[in-house]
Amino acid sequence: MPRIDPASHPRISATGYLPPHDQAVQGRSRVSISAAGGLTAFGANLVTLQPGAWSSQRHWHSAEDELVVMLGGSLVLVEEGAETVLAPGDMATFKAGVANGHHLQNRSDQVATFLAIGPDLPDDECHYPDVDMHWNAVRGFSRKE
Repeated sequence: MPRIDPASHPRISATGYLPPHDQAVQGRSRVSISAAGGLTAFGANLVTLQPGAWSSQRHWHSAEDELVVMLGGSLVLVEEGAETVLAPGDMATFKAGVANGHHLQNRSDQVATFLAIGPDLPDDECHYPDVDMHWNAVRGFSRKE
């Protein structure tokens, strides 16, 4: 099995989020571990959040399960009506089709890292309950209207 050195692969900071919803993720970057290893059946991203950054806008997927594994630092998992602090070793799962919008916020003064794993399905849609934004593979990001 080949060893992946995240430092030797491109770090992606760009977002396709529509303004002004892109501002909350300005301190987010990721390395596609799955792409670095040549994997195609699922996505795995090593995500870094600077202090104050969010992983995403609060969202849920129609067709994709998600798994998050905390590696370093401390993050707050924000879900519908709940907040939970996550520390290294903690894990969270999100089942496809469950309308429980979620995201991670770095409210600490330290950098935080986690591994995000899930399929990259062409029929998935992503719903953003708090903001005027929607995503699907055909249109990309669009306004809900």
